[in-house]
Amino acid sequence: MDLSCTPEEEEFRARLREWLAKVLPTLPARPSPDDWPGRRAYDLGWQRTLHDAGYADVHWGASPTTRLIFLEETERAGAPYVGANFVGLLHAGPTIAAEGTPAQRARWLPPILRGDEVWCQGFSEPDAGSDLAALRTRAWRDGDDYVVSGSKIWTSHAEVADWCELLVRTDPQAPRHRGITWLAMPMDADGVTVRPLRTLAGSAEFAEVFLDEVRVPAANRVGEENDGWRVTLVTLSFERGTAFVGEVVACRRVLGELARAARDNGRWDDPVLRRRIGRLAAEFRALWRLTQWNVSEAEASGGVPGAGGSVFKLRYSHARQELYDTAADVLGPDGLDLDRPWVLERLSSLSYTIAAGTSQIQRDIVAERVLGLPKGR
Repeated sequence: MDLSCTPEEEEFRARLREWLAKVLPTLPARPSPDDWPGRRAYDLGWQRTLHDAGYADVHWGASPTTRLIFLEETERAGAPYVGANFVGLLHAGPTIAAEGTPAQRARWLPPILRGDEVWCQGFSEPDAGSDLAALRTRAWRDGDDYVVSGSKIWTSHAEVADWCELLVRTDPQAPRHRGITWLAMPMDADGVTVRPLRTLAGSAEFAEVFLDEVRVPAANRVGEENDGWRVTLVTLSFERGTAFVGEVVACRRVLGELARAARDNGRWDDPVLRRRIGRLAAEFRALWRLTQWNVSEAEASGGVPGAGGSVFKLRYSHARQELYDTAADVLGPDGLDLDRPWVLERLSSLSYTIAAGTSQIQRDIVAERVLGLPKGR
């Protein structure tokens, strides 16, 4: 597979680099991590800036190499991350683009790209754990609406979201994977209650969401009724296959900063630490090549990532944790100071072997869909 850049793609890189150098110094100061209304406004403003410059649809409409060039250059330049736009741009938007009707694509995709609306993800439930198919939030049809009751947990960006990609059980008598439906729920609907959850790192980008007979128009169903598990697999393939690729670039940058910090404070004299940093450099380089392969394979198969995304998610989750454990070794006693660089990131990294599908689930997917091993009984 040829992953080298064409002259047109290199021209795109140069044009993007020049634009970033011009626009980034003009951006306002980033808000406090605890100021979620401010962060929403900042993230939407950045997305609108990308839209006006013609870069908004790079996650969906560009070639794989162009997409990776965009992620490389924006991360290296220190451009804002997608932030509150994460679910809309990298989960719900691609799913609607792949599975939605023309009317649904026309309604929801332009506002995501323009930076007008924020989405959250309503998948996990308190009693389901890693077994997403065990969800119990009910939805029953009443005329032109579904009536939804239940609760969700770890709902990303729910406190500032306009829409929720919501999984509900529409046929409790069907086998677990066959009675699920994917709905787009307006977060301002009657009966929706949001309670933010504070994480170990002190932030509150997740929430509990309680649903008390919330009416969702049947026109907001993506895919057929009771076919939501198949649609969900499309969402999860994007979440695990392409949503984290920008972070690989960030980790490679952090690793370089760690090496420089270790030289400055004398920790570089430890051969064990040097070996760890060298091995991580090789690990993240391999993950970047795997990213290139996964994105190219997705393009060849219609734009939806395959099971290779689980290979990436599994290894990346552990590599990120190892990276910030190494950062703690470099910092020494300062690794307990929350105001020091990398300390909050270390706390956040602990969630990566759970978020977007636990490592145990990823191993099952790799065993069954990549290696062809039989399913457990």
